[in-house]
Amino acid sequence: MRTDDASRAPRVSAQHLTLRAGTRTLLEDFTHTFYPGEIWCIAGPNGAGKTTLISTLAGVMKSTHGHVEMDGVRIADWPGVELARRRALMTQSTRDAFSARVLDIVLLNRFPHLAGWGWERGGDRAAAHAALDTLGLAPLAARDVLSLSGGERQRVALAAVLCQDAPLLLLDEPLAHLDLHHQIDCLEVLVRWVEAAPRTVMFSCHDLNLARRFATHALLMDGNGAAHAGPVRDVLTPRLASRAFGYPLVQIEDGSGHEALVPALRTGPGSASKPL
Repeated sequence: MRTDDASRAPRVSAQHLTLRAGTRTLLEDFTHTFYPGEIWCIAGPNGAGKTTLISTLAGVMKSTHGHVEMDGVRIADWPGVELARRRALMTQSTRDAFSARVLDIVLLNRFPHLAGWGWERGGDRAAAHAALDTLGLAPLAARDVLSLSGGERQRVALAAVLCQDAPLLLLDEPLAHLDLHHQIDCLEVLVRWVEAAPRTVMFSCHDLNLARRFATHALLMDGNGAAHAGPVRDVLTPRLASRAFGYPLVQIEDGSGHEALVPALRTGPGSASKPL
């Protein structure tokens, strides 16, 4: 097959994608194309299939029906190294089995770019240091990864996928374990990363308001096969989000143009929300 220049951001498309978990249909006959310059938030309740979708888009899980394409080629047909140069995957949880310096952990994601005997070169080490510096982790470069807090380890994982220098990032819960300050810092890094070159980010997230602030687009899954995809303010609305999460949400404004989705107040003890 012909491989494309890794400096050009890929177009990823889901073609009639159906995902199932046991007898449950998570996503049914979903078709959509994701373009460079877009930041996608994948949202939905627990068990809706966000992780399954991200893993399928990355090519590490198979769909029940349909397929995923990158630049018109089925993702299963891309050679492994070429695929790793085109997309980077950050999984939801990372377990470190042995001690290693933070810098060496980040350097592992340079593997697709290594040649010859597989030893990293000066440019690889520079890329790792730059990724750590971007996320404010330079002081931790020599630390043992096993000594890090959960939030620090999460930021190291994000630094690693940035170091991979793939134009498509697929991030499963990248904000987990982070306080609000670091959540915003990481999202601002992703925005700048997309603005600096024709790149694409897709991340799952439970905070709808952070998604509405930083994402350009949203894909909202209800866990019953349906999904809404489009500009973030058109998808993460009180009506659609209330249906997906099974709880009434309302939109509030502070008078200066800032908006937020918040849970609606119940009217009495034991009162149930009305069908939406």
